[in-house]
Amino acid sequence: MSKRHLPPPRSGPNAGTGRPAGVTGRAITAAAARAGAPGGLRFTERQLYYETCRVLSPGSTLLRGRVPGTPAPVLRLPVFTRALEARGRETVPGLLPPLPESGARVGPRRPRERAERPERSERSELSEPWDSSVSSESLELPELSEAYSEPDVYDYGLPRLLMCQDRSIAGMLLANHVHLEAACPVFAAADALPLDPRLLAALRRAEGATVYVLHDASPAGLALPAQVRSGLGPVPGVRVVSLGLAPRHAAALRLPTGRGPAPGPAALAALPAALRPREADWLAEGRFAEVAAVPPDRLLRTVLRLTRGPRPPRDSLWNGLRGLRGAGFMTWPAA
Repeated sequence: MSKRHLPPPRSGPNAGTGRPAGVTGRAITAAAARAGAPGGLRFTERQLYYETCRVLSPGSTLLRGRVPGTPAPVLRLPVFTRALEARGRETVPGLLPPLPESGARVGPRRPRERAERPERSERSELSEPWDSSVSSESLELPELSEAYSEPDVYDYGLPRLLMCQDRSIAGMLLANHVHLEAACPVFAAADALPLDPRLLAALRRAEGATVYVLHDASPAGLALPAQVRSGLGPVPGVRVVSLGLAPRHAAALRLPTGRGPAPGPAALAALPAALRPREADWLAEGRFAEVAAVPPDRLLRTVLRLTRGPRPPRDSLWNGLRGLRGAGFMTWPAA
């Protein structure tokens, strides 16, 4: 992800922050506890950084939903990185290991990739997309790779699929078992496009399947749904739906935002027509907000709610009686 909005450090361990090293370290500890709640969620280093910013600036949390705005991060990223390294990444509960910069795939393996490595064990194949020093069990991700390595899985319809712009966010959703709770495969767009022909066939077989796209509030992110649509090719009946972020979402949630170079005319022309003029102006200034800035628990709840659809009504005595009445003539007397 872009780091241009975070100026480089000047000199000294905490130059430009106005905070001693101990304050940043304690903020990271508190942020890790908040990011992992409830129930011990897994989160990325980038998510921990934004959560640390919220710990150091509690007013932004109190104003969220009441006073819209997009504040700048209160902590420089290099200062956070040094404090995290001094503490030790392995000592932070719930923190996922970083993905390699290149050569790693988030999501199921294509058939040809398995064929190219017949001599490798199944265990090594499952752990290969991640850092080789971390086992697949510690990441809790073997279920998806194992399931989608079986050819007969593609014989059924696939009603929904999730594409993520950020590869680390895709890994975070997998680590928290979103693909199991929502019955929705999770991919990193850079790794999955163009889609495996078997997945395309499964989407077509579902008759009305939906491909959800989770992206940043940036020109590249907002253009991703159209790229996914064109990457699918002529697949009738498959919808491509953007889950956000949009600039208005970033303002409503008061997400920390960055500023980079202003996008060129081609990037601005590719923006969705549904954007409000104020949002387009916000993007034209080079501003952006990352999905990683959304609190982890809120991100998981939102993705699950939008991909699973509305929940069924809760069980009650009245609902049970109504269900029995419509079940058949033998279950309820007609007179």
